[in-house]
Amino acid sequence: MPRRRNDNRAAAVTLLSLFSFGLLSFGLASPVVPQSAAADSRSAVVAPTPTAANPRLAAAGSGVPTTAPASASGTASSAEGGRVRDLGRSEPSRLQIPAIGVDSGLIGLGLKRDGSMQVPTDGFPAGWYRHGPTPGELGPAVVAGHVDWAGAPGVFFRLRSVVPGDLVRITRRDGAVAVFSVTRTSRTAKSSFPTAAVYGDVNRPALRLITCGGSFDRTARSYRDNIVVFADLVSSTPPT
Repeated sequence: MPRRRNDNRAAAVTLLSLFSFGLLSFGLASPVVPQSAAADSRSAVVAPTPTAANPRLAAAGSGVPTTAPASASGTASSAEGGRVRDLGRSEPSRLQIPAIGVDSGLIGLGLKRDGSMQVPTDGFPAGWYRHGPTPGELGPAVVAGHVDWAGAPGVFFRLRSVVPGDLVRITRRDGAVAVFSVTRTSRTAKSSFPTAAVYGDVNRPALRLITCGGSFDRTARSYRDNIVVFADLVSSTPPT
């Protein structure tokens, strides 16, 4: 099996460990911190350390999709049985969602010293998890953004309004533009975040956009739900 595909699987397992508690709190929030993880004073993605990965989540029969073997041409199977090209790895630089007027730069999100995932430091721009697949690469690329910040709309303020068929364009540093089509949206309580569905390995280039949603708990200073948009790669322009 090619090394890159193994790397993607490892990244998926890491993502599963990072979000195994389902505690994503974008917007004006101060989430409850599990174990020894520290919370950002205004909003945070709370995550255990990568070494806390639960191997069961990536095991056969766990509900996590497995990676399909790549063909000799470098394509992978889509959910509908078609063929889409794996663009390989290249960092993203720009995110556009025309249906809701989003046109944002992208910053890389890594891990803080305490093992929790970094989050954007302002309402704009959005950020992508740089230890996972890049948009257009085989696997689920993850982009996160605030719904609001300091009382003003954030980059993903209207993310809840996207519908299946809406397009998401991501420009990569290699010059390629990856175009994704929204397949579905989900709003779930943070206590029941769909970890496997969002971060599990898939057999195609995919994208997940995440922000907060639902009602705002003023006591906890956190939104009660998460909005997750699922999208699959449908076309691309070649690298320049």
